[in-house]
Amino acid sequence: MTAVPDRILTQHALTGQWLSLALPLADVQYGPELNGPGSLTGKLSPRLLSQNPDLIDPGTTLIYVESAGELRWGGIVWDVRTKGSDLTLEAASWSSYLQKRYDLDGNLGGRGPYTYTDRCKILRDIWAYAQTIPDGDLGVTVDATTSTSTVGTPTEPHKSLWWESRSLGDQADDLVSGDATPDYTCTVTWNPAKTAPVRRIRLGWPRLGARRRDLSFSSGVNIIEDPEVELAGDDYAQVVIALGSGDGSAKRRSINAIRNGRLRLEHVADYPDISGTDILAARAAAERTSRQNLGGIDQITIRDTPAAPFGSWQVGDDVYTRIHNAWTDYAGWRRITGWTIQPDAPGGPRATISLQPADSYQYGGVQ
Repeated sequence: MTAVPDRILTQHALTGQWLSLALPLADVQYGPELNGPGSLTGKLSPRLLSQNPDLIDPGTTLIYVESAGELRWGGIVWDVRTKGSDLTLEAASWSSYLQKRYDLDGNLGGRGPYTYTDRCKILRDIWAYAQTIPDGDLGVTVDATTSTSTVGTPTEPHKSLWWESRSLGDQADDLVSGDATPDYTCTVTWNPAKTAPVRRIRLGWPRLGARRRDLSFSSGVNIIEDPEVELAGDDYAQVVIALGSGDGSAKRRSINAIRNGRLRLEHVADYPDISGTDILAARAAAERTSRQNLGGIDQITIRDTPAAPFGSWQVGDDVYTRIHNAWTDYAGWRRITGWTIQPDAPGGPRATISLQPADSYQYGGVQ
């Protein structure tokens, strides 16, 4: 796959009408994200938009990147702003829509409350509720994936309470926030006739991605800039105190801690909208794991080479990464959590890839 987009397309979210089949967007950057919507940014001539105001209507215009005849990214235009002779456009993919929607009926229109219920099912219910309301159907399909990760107990069912006014997006984020929870990412493809986009939420259990022994990221091969390595003791903690809903002594609390031979450092994470103890515990565990990564390689920038051709990796994949420079000598598996492609970057297309430590337990202990 070439990284240079053949064209940018825009479409009305409700009618499906094509607004532009070749939007002249410059300085394009786009890419997906693990457990998030991913993003797209670009610049457009303000004169073009003033002459054709129906090309882009933030909040109801869909935008797509097509390359080599295939749709590579799709999302919703959320922000258009002008300054001088520049017009900047920002978009995010399908799950960003849930941040603008709320449960007005309670328990997702009667689909809940939930007891020992698969998180994947609740994610599907969230989307089903959002898209059955008039003018709320994005045409997004959610995978039929099932998992053994559940929420809710007979004494404490998982509920969606209308008076808490939590966005459907925040509720969905809670379901994928822990170490042993499903993964998702947003995708788009053409239908078989290549006449309409197929908008999809890909679910993965126990996780998305695979260990890619056929790919590698290496200094001097495809990594083109020395990555920043941050050693921040202020951000480190091996004890996380997660606070949920409630007041005073009734406030929900979950503590996740380990001893690892280092000076004890604690961090308080506040989640005032979370009332479920299982979800709060998952958040505490995820935050503690994240805060123990001291000096990791979190981002690299690469060129398109045979070592890892653009389009060959997926969200969630583990790729062996080697960094060698004056400050760093690192080699190990890193998990791809997202990326942005810059098709018209100086010197040729480049990809900036976000990474996190790979979870080797998902591969039966293989290192």
